[in-house]
Amino acid sequence: MKAAPFDYVAPATIGAALDALAAGEARPLAGGQSLTPLLNLRLAMPRCLVDLGRIAELRRVEDRGVDQLVGAMVTHAAIEDGEAGLATAGMAEHVAATIAYRAVRNRGTIGGSLAHADPSADWPTALMALDARAVVTGRGGSREVALRDFLRGAFATAIETGELLTGILLPKLSAQARWGYYKICRKAGEFPEAIGAAVLDPERRLARIAMGALGGSPVLLDELAARVAADGRAAATPAAVEAAVRQAAPALDAVETRMHATAVRRAVEQALAA
Repeated sequence: MKAAPFDYVAPATIGAALDALAAGEARPLAGGQSLTPLLNLRLAMPRCLVDLGRIAELRRVEDRGVDQLVGAMVTHAAIEDGEAGLATAGMAEHVAATIAYRAVRNRGTIGGSLAHADPSADWPTALMALDARAVVTGRGGSREVALRDFLRGAFATAIETGELLTGILLPKLSAQARWGYYKICRKAGEFPEAIGAAVLDPERRLARIAMGALGGSPVLLDELAARVAADGRAAATPAAVEAAVRQAAPALDAVETRMHATAVRRAVEQALAA
C-alpha cells in the first residue's frame, strides 16, 4: 500500500515545529523507522508531517552538571559509535548497538523510539533503568517527566497535543557504576521477547532494575534492586528474581515469567560481575 496524501514541512526551530503541530492533524517525523510503515499501511493518516530533521538543537548533547541533555534527534548510530559521548559507562553504546540493524540505527532516533513507546523497544527499558527523565516542550515552555510517568502503556505517553519530546535528561554515571543489559530474541535484529536492565552506582546511590517487552510500559523492580545493592549475589538467586518478576507482572503465564526472570537475572549478573 501507499500512504494517504499529506502535506510536508521541515522547520528549522523547535518553535516553528510547535507552530506546525498546532495547525492540527499533524504528526512529528523523527527517524521515520516506525512511522513510515504505519503511513504506508494507512494506520496513520496525518494531514501534515512535521520533519524534525533540520532542527540542530535536537541533535545536540549538552552538559547539565550531574546530567546530560540528549537531544531527541540523536541517532542510535551516533550513540553506538560514541559520537554522542554519553556518560553511562558504556551502557548506552551497548544498548544502541543491539537495536535492529545498522540501516535502522543510522536513521532511528532515541527520542523517536521513546515517543513511539513500543513495548518491545530497547530505549524505554534501558532509560528507565538509567533513571532518565523526558523533556517535553510546548508553547508554554518545557517540563521534565520521570520515565515511569512518561510511559503510560503500549504506544502511550505523557506527550499532550501540541507538544514535542525534545530531549532526555540522562544522569551521568560515576566511575563506580556497573550495569547489565540482556534481552531474549528469537533471532538477532528482531524485537525482543523479554528485556532485563540493571544499573548499580553506589556513588550516586542509584540502584535500579527494569524489565521490558511486557506488552505495556517497562516495570521497575525496586525492592529487588534495593536488596541487590545491599547484599549482592545473595539477593539475586533464581528464586528471588522470579518471585520479584511474578509480583511485578502477575498476568504473565509460567513460560513468560521464566523468560522475563531469566533476562532480569542475567542483566543483574552482568552488573555484579563487572
